Amino acid sequence: MISFQIPPATLEIVDGDISLQDVDAIVNAANNHFWMGSGVAGALKARGGPAIETEAMALGPVEPGDAVVTGGGQLRARHVIHAAVMGQDLQTSTDIIERATRRALELAEYRRFTSVALPAFGTGVGGFSVRACALIMIDVIRAHRPRSLRVVRLVLFGQNAYLAFAEAAGERLGPPLDGPPDCPISA
Repeated sequence: MISFQIPPATLEIVDGDISLQDVDAIVNAANNHFWMGSGVAGALKARGGPAIETEAMALGPVEPGDAVVTGGGQLRARHVIHAAVMGQDLQTSTDIIERATRRALELAEYRRFTSVALPAFGTGVGGFSVRACALIMIDVIRAHRPRSLRVVRLVLFGQNAYLAFAEAAGERLGPPLDGPPDCPISA
């Protein structure tokens, strides 16, 4: 894990399983109808139970870039924010990732959550570049003005994604608060 200051909150970047995060809300990289197939959605449904999908689908469809909040089922997280990162065509874009990230943070603030975990939007089934996604999401997080949020955690699947996000955060936010001595980012 590596951390950066985004006053009054902390941005944490972690290589891990998002479905195991102990936060107020986990953000699902969803389609705009909220059916939960593979990737992050599949992992959340498998660990949290089918009630998450049933509740989400009842709130859809929405426009790509929008989001809804459901319960967390059997997840450690009490809630899931389903951010529509793509439509039924499973395609995404810079604009959609930017809007979905912003909307997920807005809903977290509206619900007065103090911690939220997000995946790399659109980089799985959507085929979006991990590096481009990292820059987009970190720019939105940097521009966000936290009120209730104290921890924004980016949970990446695999070292390549982790390193891409750590580098992007170093470029956009400056030196990390902590991290291993051989941290791959330069400030």
